[in-house]
Amino acid sequence: MPLAHPNPLVARLSPPPIPSVLAWAGDYDGAKGPLIDLSQAVPGYPAHPEMLRLLGEAAASPAMTSYGAIEGEEVLRKAYATHVSAVYGASVSAANIHITSGCNQAFMCSTIALAKSGETMGLTNPFYFNHETTLSMLGIGRVLVDCDAAKGFLPSLVSAEKALLSGVRGLAVVSPNNPTGAVYPPGLLRELFQLCQKYGAWLILDETYRDFLPTDAGAPHDLLSIKGWEETLVLLYSFSKSFCIPGHRLGAITAGPRIVGEITKIMDNMQICAPRAAQVAVAAALPILAEWRVANRLEISRRADALKAVMAATDGWSIAAVGAYFAFIRHPYGNTPSAEVAEKLAKEAGVICIPGSYFGEGQEDYLRLAFANADVGVISQLHERLR
Repeated sequence: MPLAHPNPLVARLSPPPIPSVLAWAGDYDGAKGPLIDLSQAVPGYPAHPEMLRLLGEAAASPAMTSYGAIEGEEVLRKAYATHVSAVYGASVSAANIHITSGCNQAFMCSTIALAKSGETMGLTNPFYFNHETTLSMLGIGRVLVDCDAAKGFLPSLVSAEKALLSGVRGLAVVSPNNPTGAVYPPGLLRELFQLCQKYGAWLILDETYRDFLPTDAGAPHDLLSIKGWEETLVLLYSFSKSFCIPGHRLGAITAGPRIVGEITKIMDNMQICAPRAAQVAVAAALPILAEWRVANRLEISRRADALKAVMAATDGWSIAAVGAYFAFIRHPYGNTPSAEVAEKLAKEAGVICIPGSYFGEGQEDYLRLAFANADVGVISQLHERLR
């Protein structure tokens, strides 16, 4: 009897990265103190009590147990459109918003809406690994856009144009970046957008970590003020980090109504609607927790400063890029594969991080540290752990 086989596009993928690096810590003997987990990008502080109250109140409503609108609850679409309009000084309406179950789902829905199997999309190198695996399991090829380590891992416009000339359906970029932490200047984002306009391709901009830019940074870009942006631009966002509710899985897409309509078709087959109670709770929390979110932004900045101080005082280690939740760290072990370095750190020093090789080609010299989930005191312990 012949064997039935799973989809080879999925079977060829490696297991999820986070569980694999957490498994290494199982062999840590605790000699250097408690584990320091810098692997997954999760908030290192709890949700605000008012957020929890709103979630509980919404979850207790019988109305929330039925199906909701595929595009998302109208109350959240309107609230988020108002928020986006304020952040960018632009005019965005609920018709531009689609709510999803987390930002990974937002990326998958957007990708399906914009490209089909056999076509290609451009990804920066290094890339966010879930973006790469999404393309792979959908049968969509990738074309890598170079990011120069000497320039803080910002994408090369020459390489981006080369990718567009090859016929990619779009470019997918993340700013602030995962894994490097690099923040793409507004001018660079505008140039990438204009290149996509020139070649009739899409720019997918993942802004999951937008809320952790410096408080005086101003608008991350002006793309929503450019005439015809709806025909080229798709913005992705996550409520998970800013509101400390990753387990409730809530994300958002900002796009033209035409693309929102295409994504609605996909969502109806994927999940029908995002979690309803969380949507209603976040809609209420957006305005009333604004000051709390600003305070968290300042706290994350303090953690970044603490990491910079540790690396400056630790021989052989250096920061290649840092921002928002992440730092891309150059390790001092020469040609040793990054996975070997990360495994040794987990097992012998009790520090869990992600190998650079998990994020693309030529990244063996680096490790990704998600410092946002460790406070300043814990981060200061890295000096002894890395010696």
